[in-house]
Amino acid sequence: MNYNEFVERINQIKDMGFVKSNRSGDTGIGKTLEDLLHISENNIAGPDFDIYELKSGRKDSSSMLTLFTKAPMPKGANKNLLEAFGYKQRTKQNRKQLHVTDYMDIQIPEQECNMREKELHVTVDSKSINSVGLKLEIKDNRIYIGNAKNVTAYYDENTLRETFEKKYKKLILVLASSKKEGGKEWFWFNEAYLLEGFSFERFSELVKEGVIKLDLRIGHYSDGRPHDHGTGFRVLPKDRPKCFEKIVRII
Repeated sequence: MNYNEFVERINQIKDMGFVKSNRSGDTGIGKTLEDLLHISENNIAGPDFDIYELKSGRKDSSSMLTLFTKAPMPKGANKNLLEAFGYKQRTKQNRKQLHVTDYMDIQIPEQECNMREKELHVTVDSKSINSVGLKLEIKDNRIYIGNAKNVTAYYDENTLRETFEKKYKKLILVLASSKKEGGKEWFWFNEAYLLEGFSFERFSELVKEGVIKLDLRIGHYSDGRPHDHGTGFRVLPKDRPKCFEKIVRII
């Protein structure tokens, strides 16, 4: 399937209205779209068809998705953040809450805990200082993880560009309205974009607006070395098109 064939097919799918999900759970939307486009499901990195990577998302989803993962600079920043702002690791039962975006109940213990007992799973944005004292700040061509303990941690423009463009070549994003009916989820694929290119100006503006947030997910190995569980920038599905320099609406 080439691009023109995709455009023709996605318009036909839009005209179908709501279709029942072919799979339950979060991955149902991607599976259903792939089936409708006659694309075989695979877990191999690379284009889904022709030279394009295909992604889908629920328009009304309040769950943020990861744009890309990258540890902050300079070398050792994760270790320093963990030492300065880490808190005593929670029990396995409480770990179910690690990857949500509201960590306001987390407090730094008054007494220091052993480095091997620490973790740091928090969301950081530019709108307010979070519960452990971190806030995103933009200075010159860098996005800093600002803090009062003078821990240096940042992302520069070149690093952000290289990481972004390595992950995204030519992306087609299809968004769907969703509903539950008869105990099943239904999708109406009614919005699609061709997305490519990185703009630091656009990216930093979205950080300033609080649209893009940073999730720090730092733990440790048994020997005390820091372990990055997937620190990365996150955004709502409906806002993902805003993160690209070139945005072409298909439907």
